[in-house]
Amino acid sequence: MYRSMETSELLKDIKEILIPEEQLQARVRELGEAISRDYRGLNPILVSVLKGAVYFIADLTRAISIPITLDFMAISSYSGGGTASSGVVRLLKDLDEQITERHVLLVEDIIDTGLTASYLLRLLRARNPESLRICTLLDKTSRRIVEDLPIVYRGFEIPDVFVVGYGLDYRQLYRNLPFIGILREEILEGGGVV
Repeated sequence: MYRSMETSELLKDIKEILIPEEQLQARVRELGEAISRDYRGLNPILVSVLKGAVYFIADLTRAISIPITLDFMAISSYSGGGTASSGVVRLLKDLDEQITERHVLLVEDIIDTGLTASYLLRLLRARNPESLRICTLLDKTSRRIVEDLPIVYRGFEIPDVFVVGYGLDYRQLYRNLPFIGILREEILEGGGVV
């Protein structure tokens, strides 16, 4: 059971703000403009992964000026509330829309090893989309295991640190922080807030 925390209490757990809110919002607008330009006339479907990418996709879609369709998937690749992916991905919620012969843009909050994105790409490719590309807010290339990911739109490349905020969580907390922050080591070592 988690204890109730105010945002000011969550801020105390942040070691450093890696990407401030203003910089995040400016980059999301740039990504939206690029997607609008590249997909003009194609009516793409943006597929987002719950829950981490919700804040990003909400802002991104408002920055896109062309008609789009939006759908969601839910997966699990972390076990036990830890900070490292288990490498085993489970599909918890599938798409509601058909993507056959559609232009699909997979919208991710963060890509590190690439294992989860690779799983999702295999799943989506099996449905015969016209095209399939990735837009990720954060890219942790130093941890990459899967190299051949079609990341066409990248918000920020970040170092190998554990980040929270703007949808990213640790034990379901910190998602509502308006920036990307680095969590203090003692929070991670101590198992987080309970």
